[in-house]
Amino acid sequence: MPRIRGTSSDFLNTEEGDDDLEVFDQCPNNYQEHHHFDNLDEASSATPGNNKEVQGQSLLDPCIDQQVTDNISLNDNNEDVASHSLTYSQSPIPPPIIIVDGLRLFSPRQGNTHRASDLLIAVSANAKVNRNKIIEVAVDSMEELTRMALVGEPLWKFDKKRNAEVLNDIEYMREYGHIHATLMEIMRMVEVGEPQSLPNLDSSSESSIESEYKPTLLPKEAGQESLYSEASRDSAYFKMSASSFVELLMDLKQWSSLFSNIVSRAMVLGVLSSSGFQRNYDGTIQVMTAEFHASTPFIPHRESYFARYCKQLNHEMWGVVDVSLENLFPYPSTVFRRRPSGCLIKDMPNGCSKVIWVEHVQVDSNLVPYIFKPVVTSGFVFGARRWIDTVVRQCERFEALITPSTPNANGVFIPQPGRTSLLKLSERMMRSFFADVGGGTLNNWTSLPLSCAEGIKVMAKNSMDDPGKPPGTTLVFATSLGLSAPPKKLFNFLRQGDSRPKWDILSHGLSVNEVAYIHNGRDPLNRVSIMQVNASQNRVHMLYLQESRTDNTGSYVVYAPVEVSAMSMVFNGGNPDYVHILPSGFAILPDTDINQMNGETAGCGSLLTVAFHVVDRASTLDFIPLSSVNTIYHVITDTAMSIKAAVMSNNL
Repeated sequence: MPRIRGTSSDFLNTEEGDDDLEVFDQCPNNYQEHHHFDNLDEASSATPGNNKEVQGQSLLDPCIDQQVTDNISLNDNNEDVASHSLTYSQSPIPPPIIIVDGLRLFSPRQGNTHRASDLLIAVSANAKVNRNKIIEVAVDSMEELTRMALVGEPLWKFDKKRNAEVLNDIEYMREYGHIHATLMEIMRMVEVGEPQSLPNLDSSSESSIESEYKPTLLPKEAGQESLYSEASRDSAYFKMSASSFVELLMDLKQWSSLFSNIVSRAMVLGVLSSSGFQRNYDGTIQVMTAEFHASTPFIPHRESYFARYCKQLNHEMWGVVDVSLENLFPYPSTVFRRRPSGCLIKDMPNGCSKVIWVEHVQVDSNLVPYIFKPVVTSGFVFGARRWIDTVVRQCERFEALITPSTPNANGVFIPQPGRTSLLKLSERMMRSFFADVGGGTLNNWTSLPLSCAEGIKVMAKNSMDDPGKPPGTTLVFATSLGLSAPPKKLFNFLRQGDSRPKWDILSHGLSVNEVAYIHNGRDPLNRVSIMQVNASQNRVHMLYLQESRTDNTGSYVVYAPVEVSAMSMVFNGGNPDYVHILPSGFAILPDTDINQMNGETAGCGSLLTVAFHVVDRASTLDFIPLSSVNTIYHVITDTAMSIKAAVMSNNL
């Protein structure tokens, strides 16, 4: 590994072109492009941390989950990546049983399929008869959203146990459903909450049916037998005018970028109605398709075709509503429907805006893994609060962007142009991480073809056309596991430099320091940091750009190695768009809906997703060789088990 000589103050005060930093060994331009090692196999030669045998809930196979890797060595006399071979010495995990000689990636490219279905919907939506139906549905949905956002009981009830508002499904069906008189009678029985004799629902039958109706069961519309309802409502204030926020929601590029942690893919298929004036979206109806994802490959994405309708409700309030079109165009198969959902935005006298967000969907969550079931089916993962917190965080980030520079606690002064460049680079890193780790159709995840590795997902990417990533084939691999540590405690452990050697096999035995940082939120833990790994007092081993982010809906610690010369350029206000970064990191969710715990996470455990993105010259888009498969297995299991060992030993 190349060594770089220089102190942190040397680096932070280096002007572009300064020669104070000397490279001990000649450092190739792309050494940092390979994640934090020169190639995938190099990770195998790193000394693992002090692992212990641990237990816990995980998507890793149980035969991995009870043990940790150790003493992984690499035959590193040959510089050819393809010729590297792994050897094992007294490892507590036996060498994995090889199922194939490598991993052949024959996953179909989803792009063509989606383009065909998108085109079909676009053509259908523009047919005159369908245009009128869509417009009618959109107008009705705006009326429903307005009432859903503004009224209280009996439509919404406050659940003291969950410390949150809960939609009264019975009241909703009464107000907005087209309900047969028989179903109205059933709903009346549900409200009574006692066993009732049910009327016959089949007019062709001569016999009556008596049954005990359970209040948890609700009548379903035809074709929705496997769908259940998720509904949530939340509100917040932020520093942005209502009209500016409306423009952000109606502009596809801005909307997708702002909500990159939620939206993995989106497209406008047609505009059925508009005001005719630029940047005036009053009366605009767009037909769209979008995929919604979480920060793990194990939670299935949600895909929908919907109409988005924007309307100025009065001189100070706007509404933007989405409603699924699957009832009009039943293709593709319906496993997710977006009931009228969206937000009302009101201008406030102090220059801020108040937004009320409603999320109401019907979804089939049968494919959600058991460890994620509680937080997904409760509506916590895809609920209104997640959309709201994303908007608030982005506004806080913008405030950080324009805040005058001052020396931080380390005495380091980052000039204003440097703050801007670092925050832009970090934002791109986060968007890339969300895109890499989600379960959308653009990510062709495949299980690692080893016994005991079914819970490890991998995919190959090619970044030849992306100037912000190193050219060639890259591999993304991830797993998720349950831990007993509270989310906030785990978040602090993973973000701090002094604890990094406990889980990062490449930092084991080295010193890691946060040499500079920028707060990008009101919570001081939300920050963009420059992490420096020191081989000795006067030698910089590696530099990472790291962002730590936490809010009510989850926490993230995302990092990427950056070349010293590139970091110096960005630090002094240079253009960050062409800096090569491949983000890796962690996404943390509580293992239960924290609304049930009055918003506190101290009493619950964590769901941790671990993801790496690296360059591997030996792999292609269609094939990952056995040497790389083995290295992926050991890198990610060692990292996961090192974190588990720290949790179980209370060494956080």
